[in-house]
Amino acid sequence: MIVDSHCHLDFEDFSVDLDEVIDRAMENGVGEMLTICTHLSRFQNILDIAERYSNVWCTVGVHPHESESEGQKTAERLIELSRHPKVIGVGETGLDYHYNHSSSEKQCQNFLSHISAAQQTGLPLIIHSRNADKNMIEILESEYKSCPFTGVMHCFSSGLELALKAVEIGLYISFSGIITFNKAQEVRDIAKQLPHNRLLVETDSPFLAPVPNRGKRNEPSYVVHTVSQLADIINVNQTDLINITTANFHTLFDTR
Repeated sequence: MIVDSHCHLDFEDFSVDLDEVIDRAMENGVGEMLTICTHLSRFQNILDIAERYSNVWCTVGVHPHESESEGQKTAERLIELSRHPKVIGVGETGLDYHYNHSSSEKQCQNFLSHISAAQQTGLPLIIHSRNADKNMIEILESEYKSCPFTGVMHCFSSGLELALKAVEIGLYISFSGIITFNKAQEVRDIAKQLPHNRLLVETDSPFLAPVPNRGKRNEPSYVVHTVSQLADIINVNQTDLINITTANFHTLFDTR
């Protein structure tokens, strides 16, 4: 059984055929999915999806892009919403200095509130990081030293230094369809250097469909292509990698 550790099933892309999407995932061996919150204003819809399907879990959080409009100044609201048994993580949160849809100040404030929520609840943090390695390392080191927390660097496409620092403090690294892209050799090289007990796989669907489906709407069933590529990269039997990443998911996230 494969776990898609990061998807966005509440997005409009899935509004017409979500039942079929879930069925295709299961037919392709994807037994569980974690649908990720990016806006608190959409949380109820995300929770409704998680409640509708027994093999779908969800998180609560505000994406760095939305830090100006929905960013959290404190952890209180996140903690309150996280109490539902279907909520197993905090985020997606973090820093994105590539698009800068929100100011770096607002992003950092929002990120710190999410870290505090993770520290107080014990729930894993789902971290987005793009073109922000230096600042990300500084925050992770400082906040972890203050109060340990766990989590995952999702859809990893950053540098080796950040990957190693994340693993050093006990975080997991999740790889998406990006590792199948021709220009992603640096990401593949980083994957080779990470301990197997810190690896996860994801789609980040509806985005970043892996080869051979690149350019199409991504969906959880396509995570099989990422698994196949990652197994080749780290020279592990595909079935073994499925067992490893699924065990890692259940070590990180409490789905009982």
